[in-house]
Amino acid sequence: MGVSKTNLFTAEQNEIAVMSKAFAHPARVAILQYVLQSKGCINSDLVTELGLAQSTISQHLKELKTLGIIQGTVEGTAMNYCINLEKWQKVGDVIKEFFEQSVNSSEENCC
Repeated sequence: MGVSKTNLFTAEQNEIAVMSKAFAHPARVAILQYVLQSKGCINSDLVTELGLAQSTISQHLKELKTLGIIQGTVEGTAMNYCINLEKWQKVGDVIKEFFEQSVNSSEENCC
């Protein structure tokens, strides 16, 4: 979606789309699961754990960090990442609210 077209949608629709981007690639989902399970990790652990190239993992980490879902600190040559709890909860709340909307059709009228 082009940047100039986002003005056609509500702030809520744009927010949901941006938040959903975190889950739009299985590598990002795997990274998030790993970070959640380990309560933090070092970047090189992800290469071993996921079997992806360092550059690929770095791209996905950058996307997750840009979205604000993870945060990281540099310690020497290593990057330590953890979940940004405030953002994680907000994403969960927004997505949950989106999926809890009522469906306005019955199964009988559905195609």
